Amino acid sequence: MSNLKFTVIKNIEQYNLYCKILEEHVDQDNSDLQDEIDLLTLLIEKWDEAHNTFADSDPIELLKALMDDHRIKAKDLVEILQLSKGTVSKVLNYQKGLSKNTIRRLSDYFKVSQGAFNRPYELKEEGKKPRQKLRQAGRGKKRVEM
Repeated sequence: MSNLKFTVIKNIEQYNLYCKILEEHVDQDNSDLQDEIDLLTLLIEKWDEAHNTFADSDPIELLKALMDDHRIKAKDLVEILQLSKGTVSKVLNYQKGLSKNTIRRLSDYFKVSQGAFNRPYELKEEGKKPRQKLRQAGRGKKRVEM
């Protein structure tokens, strides 16, 4: 019986190795490697599900960590996610939630389960402009910025 090239992941070192191999395969963009890419993706997702590797991160923290690991900047996400710069900025600043399409694209790009991004997290309210107060000044009213 021949040895298998990839087996069920048994420890974190093997997990990290498979992640590295997967990233290299994806970067090569070689259709001959598609079966290995699919198998590695499945093995990595199974490990993630079993070991809750993302349990402590909200989806935006996870996204920022993955961006850092893959050396991706916000401007790169514009193309990857097919969103505007403003929308990407709002997502990264907790002002806008992740849509189903965005979750799918992130999952496909970073090769992690959609469940890692499909979790609740708190959004921040957009900064409100201070109200302008009116005050009496002689005969007319003047606006005074606060």
